[in-house]
Amino acid sequence: MTDIASQGGVPARLARLKDLAYNLWWCWHPEARALFKDLDFTHWASTHHNPVSLLRQVPSERLERLAADPAFLARYDKVISNFDAYLGRKDTWFRKAHPEFEGKAIAYFSAEFGVHNSLRIYSGGLGILAGDHCKTASDLGLPLVGVGFMYPQGYGQQRISTDGWQQNVYEHVDWETSPVRPVLTPAGQRLKVDVGWGGWNLYINVWEVVVGRVKLYLMDTNVEGNAPPDREISGRLYGGDKTMRLRQEIVLGIGGVRMLRALGVPVSVFHANEGHCAFLFLETLREKIAAGKDLKDALSEVSEQSAFTTHTPVAAGHDVFDEQLVAQYFKTYWPALGLDEDKFLELGRAPGEHGWNMTALALKLTGRRNGVSRRHGVVSRHMWRKLWPELPEEKVPISYVTNGVHMATWLQQELARAFSKHLGEDFWDRQDDPQLWSKVAAIPDEELWALHLRSKLELFRLVRGRVRSRWLAGHADSSQIVASGCLLDLSALTIGFARRFAAYKRAALILRDLDRLKRLLNDPFRPVQLIFAGKAHPADDGGKNLIQQIYRLAKDPAFGGRIAFIEDYDMHVARYLVHGCDLWLNNPLAPLEACGTSGEKAAINGVPSLSVLDGWWEEGYNGANGWPIGQPGGRGSGEAADQADSVDIYEALEKKIIPLYYDRGSDQLPRGWIKVMKESIRSVAPRFCGNRMVKEYVENFYVPRAPVAAKSRG
Repeated sequence: MTDIASQGGVPARLARLKDLAYNLWWCWHPEARALFKDLDFTHWASTHHNPVSLLRQVPSERLERLAADPAFLARYDKVISNFDAYLGRKDTWFRKAHPEFEGKAIAYFSAEFGVHNSLRIYSGGLGILAGDHCKTASDLGLPLVGVGFMYPQGYGQQRISTDGWQQNVYEHVDWETSPVRPVLTPAGQRLKVDVGWGGWNLYINVWEVVVGRVKLYLMDTNVEGNAPPDREISGRLYGGDKTMRLRQEIVLGIGGVRMLRALGVPVSVFHANEGHCAFLFLETLREKIAAGKDLKDALSEVSEQSAFTTHTPVAAGHDVFDEQLVAQYFKTYWPALGLDEDKFLELGRAPGEHGWNMTALALKLTGRRNGVSRRHGVVSRHMWRKLWPELPEEKVPISYVTNGVHMATWLQQELARAFSKHLGEDFWDRQDDPQLWSKVAAIPDEELWALHLRSKLELFRLVRGRVRSRWLAGHADSSQIVASGCLLDLSALTIGFARRFAAYKRAALILRDLDRLKRLLNDPFRPVQLIFAGKAHPADDGGKNLIQQIYRLAKDPAFGGRIAFIEDYDMHVARYLVHGCDLWLNNPLAPLEACGTSGEKAAINGVPSLSVLDGWWEEGYNGANGWPIGQPGGRGSGEAADQADSVDIYEALEKKIIPLYYDRGSDQLPRGWIKVMKESIRSVAPRFCGNRMVKEYVENFYVPRAPVAAKSRG
């Protein structure tokens, strides 16, 4: 592989653009993004905002002109100065708070990482959370390394057919034009790590992605010498049958540990982001036994250096493999642990269940375990109390750290400038300080509303631009153009719903009473419109049916073009939605929402939620920053619960939300609504930002001051 640094083409005066392109620091710093955008806007858009690809396509004449442009050079020099200052900063929060951790590292394992849209190695919330975790760790100065996969086919793109059925399109990623580099040995050869054992010969190559101060090491099994089926292990995120999934998770966990050892990373703490990674704890256990520890001491040491985060309150979301399949792969592995077959398989068993459960394995072997919201902690303790039958449920050792979002990624750029002006230029460093955010009240209503309307306009421009592109390409008929949002109205109350389409997310809850909905949408004086976005799992026909139901309504003239479905939801689309919608709708079946960070992203941009009291919203709702659906913990499941929650949505819209939004004085400002916007920002930003989240992981999981025996909170 050749990278842009070895190709020339970039004038010497702009040579540092190459360094910048290969460090995703640029993606959460607007001045760096603007620099690449201004190189060549057309190519910037066509490359999906990928600066590595951009630098290969920009004509050399254009680069030469910019290298002689004093205005551009001044901006370039400032960006590079800020970039170098960021990387070279010695007084980061982590270094000041934990100087004793010097020379140690935190290894963060995840099956997916959503860092930026140009690197499609993520599918949804789990990956976005992992990306936000890494970017926040970089900002705070944590010595964290990410461990994951290089997926040449990614997760796939979504296309909606004329009849509304989701189709999955997989495109082979060109790593030559992506912000990744191969990891080489000192001799300049590709690093090749042996992951197999017994008679299984399996090797991985390693790729590096730089995210500010954090490095992601991504594994690739498409290696010469591997058997053809093994070369496909890293081919596609969440692809294949159970055997392929097991092989992926073996490589992720066991291969990830061996890769870190080959790289010489001095890992002190291993953190598994969901059960896909749990085999890493078997490998660290094997290492300790190989070093002479007996099983009891080895288990204790693994527990002390391990953390596990579960994200799934739905039983079907936990990976379970047939024990015979697991035994087939591990029969020559468990002797190295000093175990026989039954004792080995017991590690992955959950009482009352059949099969090898990856979450059970992780919970048994780790010393610090958490859910991702207070309610999810309660649900997880109930779900897994069978592993600790001697303890009362409230004492089951699963705590919680409520997810937060990386503010610099998700905050609208102009709104961030307003915060800098009114809250102080140091608000980025103080973003988890509640006192700081009390100053939001002093932002003039006129200024905040104008910023929101600009964000809303940008959202509609994005929607119409995507519609136009599909129309020009001949990939849509006229009814699809309407369904895709071309008739959206800037003046109408706009409700956003962007989720993974799974049954328990209840995307169609607001559609239960279509006559009532038509009246709301088509009110000539106080209209409402709905924007839906999201993907169903490729194997989830139930989720695809939900998309089809919504899409068909969006095409129906009776709804006046006020229902839209945005195709191929990704990080890029998500930012526009959480910036530009007026209201965020979230109505999963409680208590099955682990956290739901999309509402947090909306809230920090002044977009209040109408949401089920589950996940983060149960903690975040204060009576003045949005509106609730149902009751804490939910109403149970079934038709009656769905109907009651649906009625709550209609009642809240008709009696509270719509009247407040359209209550305007002579200045046409919805001052009551703006008050809710400000309270949304004030109450949510410090409590649900990434800085608060990562600091909690540091203090309670990475360098805990308390004994290892985890205690549950709340």
